[in-house]
Amino acid sequence: MKEKKVISKKKIFLIVFCTLIVLFVVGVWILSVAIYNENFNQRFTSDPPLMFDISDFDGLQRTQFKFPSNKGQILTGYMYSYGSEQQGIVVIAHGFGGGGHNSYMDCANYFARHGYYVFAYDATGNDESEGAGVGGLPQGVIDLSYAISFIEGNKDFSRFPIVLFGHSWGGYSVCNVLTYHPEVKAVIECSGFNKSSDMFESEGKLQAGTFIYVMLPFVKLHEFMKYGKYATNSAMDGFAASNAPVMIVHSADDTVVPVEYGYDIYYDKYKDDSRFSFVRFDTRGHNHIFASKEYVDYLKEFNEKSKEWFNQCDYDYKASENRERYLADRANYIKENLDWDIKCNALDTEMFDKFVSFYDQAINR
Repeated sequence: MKEKKVISKKKIFLIVFCTLIVLFVVGVWILSVAIYNENFNQRFTSDPPLMFDISDFDGLQRTQFKFPSNKGQILTGYMYSYGSEQQGIVVIAHGFGGGGHNSYMDCANYFARHGYYVFAYDATGNDESEGAGVGGLPQGVIDLSYAISFIEGNKDFSRFPIVLFGHSWGGYSVCNVLTYHPEVKAVIECSGFNKSSDMFESEGKLQAGTFIYVMLPFVKLHEFMKYGKYATNSAMDGFAASNAPVMIVHSADDTVVPVEYGYDIYYDKYKDDSRFSFVRFDTRGHNHIFASKEYVDYLKEFNEKSKEWFNQCDYDYKASENRERYLADRANYIKENLDWDIKCNALDTEMFDKFVSFYDQAINR
């Protein structure tokens, strides 16, 4: 009888232990997916008082196009041009969290003025495109792939070689998409990352410490179940699938996408490969990596003065109940105090001259 009791206790222990393990796994899975969706499955819109308008760039023209992505959601894009002597099409893939392509209109203007059509679109869940939310980071690769196919299928543009320009999320997208579009002639990637899970890991370490490595397998599984091959694809896979020249631009002090998640990986593999060009800065951060020093200094001064102005307000502008009032006051402050001409000419033109030269050489080789 005593021996049976011991066996019975072992069984109970095993059942309880296995149950706890299952509950822990399920709990971490649910938590991981919830945190992932909270960060990456949101809808994003551009900041209204800071949005560019086509009239901000003298002579720049654009035509609106709409095209479907993978689940039938309709994306909105614009073909920008200047003059009538284009030699190729630059497709711009925008970054994450700030809305669609609007904040890159100055980039579109520069490329257009130097002999290129520029196709810039809003990814799923951003600005003028459909989608309740982005869904997840692999969606950027999918949307870009559909954008390239749309251009290649348009009789007015199909004869032009295509080159890609991407920043941050867009940088990840333009490299990854080479797996599916090896015909692309050249890629410029700024501040991007190698694979989709990198961003969850990078941001998660700041919030959850080493526990992020417990959550990471569940995030990867979630993405794979949702996006299949797009979730496991990496920029390195894209490089291997294509012969396109690639320029990698990153800053060592980037805290949004640290260099070890992108630049360093690529440099270790391809530093001696003439197909790759590497541009590494020390103090350009993430959001303004291709802005001029003059603009960055001006913006820093403007933001400091803006903060001082709001700190002197007769209400708590950080309180949720004053949100609408704050947004209205902020919009008025920006309209009255931001030098729009400086904003429209924020690019580091020396850098962009090198970008144009890189594209020119790639499509004419």
